[in-house]
Amino acid sequence: MSSTYTNRQFDLARQQLVSLLRGKGITDTRVLDAIAAVPRHVFIQEVFRHRAYEDSALPIACQQTISQPYTVAFMTQLLQIRRGEKVLEIGTGSGYQACILAEMGARVFTIERHFDLLETARQRFEELGYNIASKVGDGSIGWSQFAPYAGIIVTAGAPDVPPSLLRQLDESGRLVIPVGDQSTQSMIVVERQGEEFVHTKSAGFKFVPLLGKEGWRK
Repeated sequence: MSSTYTNRQFDLARQQLVSLLRGKGITDTRVLDAIAAVPRHVFIQEVFRHRAYEDSALPIACQQTISQPYTVAFMTQLLQIRRGEKVLEIGTGSGYQACILAEMGARVFTIERHFDLLETARQRFEELGYNIASKVGDGSIGWSQFAPYAGIIVTAGAPDVPPSLLRQLDESGRLVIPVGDQSTQSMIVVERQGEEFVHTKSAGFKFVPLLGKEGWRK
């Protein structure tokens, strides 16, 4: 831990972040409680740790980022997940989003393309006491072994909604995914209603690209 902050100062900064997110329209108290409980500074490189509770994305390894806290909270709120439900996360990254979902009581499965990122995330899961299933693989085609899922959350921008992910939703499941070009995306929520899929679109965001068979090609 950086000597720049004491534990108490980190705790205070985290509470201030929760207040900021509430002011920006995050109303789900379960999401806010999870943000308050999960120590974001643990997921951030030492050189950026003093900025852990800013509402901004920060660099991590493998030319990836840890998402802006507002983005994490916004997507999690859209997912509407309940305790005990299965959630698939596409793009483990630092592991922070997966831990937010686990803190909310979800059964979390997460996929990451980069082995080094996943190994680091797994260490954090263990240190923080979260039981999260993970693997290296192509997230654009999901993880069919454990389907169906009540929720799927994609933390990379896709050119379209991958059909494989739709097939892995349960009959009332929700998929939250940023879709657009590689410079900006709209957040799409797909609700499955039996054999029908209802799409809604909300605010613009910018994510790293979703690479893979049903995502962007290199």
